[in-house]
Amino acid sequence: MTVRGARPGPKGTPLTPLLRLLILTQLAFNIGFFAVLPFLAEHLGHAIGMAGWLVGLVLGLRTFSQQGLFVVGGALADRYGIRPVVLAGCALRIAGFVWLGHAERTWAVICAVLLIGFAAALFSPAVESEVARQAVVREKSGGGPRTRVLALFTVAGQAGAFLGPLLGALLLTADFRTVCLAGAGIFVLVLVGHARLLPQHIPGRTHRPVRGGARGLLRNRRFLALCCAYGAYLLAYNQLYLALPAEVARATGSQAPLAWLFALSSLLVVAAQLPVTRWAGRRLTPRRSMASGLLLVAAGFAAVAAARPAAPTGTAGLLPATVLVVLLTLGQMLIAPVARAWVPDLAEDGRLGLYTGALSSLAGLIVLAGSAATGTLLDSPLPPAVPWLVLAAVPAAAVALLPRPARAPDGSAGPVTARPAPAPAERERPGADRERPEP
Repeated sequence: MTVRGARPGPKGTPLTPLLRLLILTQLAFNIGFFAVLPFLAEHLGHAIGMAGWLVGLVLGLRTFSQQGLFVVGGALADRYGIRPVVLAGCALRIAGFVWLGHAERTWAVICAVLLIGFAAALFSPAVESEVARQAVVREKSGGGPRTRVLALFTVAGQAGAFLGPLLGALLLTADFRTVCLAGAGIFVLVLVGHARLLPQHIPGRTHRPVRGGARGLLRNRRFLALCCAYGAYLLAYNQLYLALPAEVARATGSQAPLAWLFALSSLLVVAAQLPVTRWAGRRLTPRRSMASGLLLVAAGFAAVAAARPAAPTGTAGLLPATVLVVLLTLGQMLIAPVARAWVPDLAEDGRLGLYTGALSSLAGLIVLAGSAATGTLLDSPLPPAVPWLVLAAVPAAAVALLPRPARAPDGSAGPVTARPAPAPAERERPGADRERPEP
């Protein structure tokens, strides 16, 4: 991992065909996904008639069934390889989108949303863990820092997140069902393409049994600390689909500007992610990069809280929401690539899929607990600034949860290196599991 004080690495070698395929995979996934998701809350609240708390719960269930079950997809990828897991996930996503487009009752909506989420729980950790593994291999061979590859992966995802809402807004002029069927059609193309292009066997990838990995993971305190901090970020990011639509509708009386705010976020990542990653790699340790990102996210919610008592409307009313999107996006640029790059250093050998999945799964539990509470908070009769101040406090408090990095022999901040859980005798030695604090 490129950190402050490290020498600039080589310019880098071209990406391998497998890395190019996996990065383009993220682009396609997000086009199909974001064509539907930004408009889901509005559809549930108005077309289906769900209460605010129930909309929040459904969105939280979607996130939990996706992020919360990543650990399942990651473990299956470690056991069977990424190809069968990715193909199965694509097939389930197609079925889920078709079902959601036709669902009219609450139980049917919930089942469709759970299916959509579980589909991503299969294919996303498989793809993400392999990108991280290939990035580490490339870094060790002198091809450049792993954070650059993971930043490219983020850029591809945000390019899809930019194109998806625009496609969804265009198709929404017909109806929400058309949007869902278009999303399903994109995943049909992804399924066919990957059935032909994704390798059956990837050199260097070993298969590990599903059983036996959870115990070491749950004893890895540093990894669990990273998961908690990342979960606070993910809960804040999830407000793009819950709190932000409510604020946009309040300010303008319509959700039409929502697509443009999502487009702004995606364009910022596409334009600035790589420069931000290079800048952070030269000047910030991984911990400080994530801490800075969390504080930027908190500042975005605080900006909306400061404006809510005046209740501005129209163009002026969109300014706080725009500030939130910009600061949340800048925070994401600092947090997401570093968190993914940190996981290989903390993971047990051969279980990168499990740990990659667990990062999202544990974060998904936090989102599930927080989403219904957020929906209730936004519907409560409290002063209008209070819900936004609470949302600002969550990422700010998460800074204290970040694990402190290990120290290199020369005293500089170096990459965090995973090690197996110590034996009982080792744990009993004074200082056996102690690390020097970051100054």
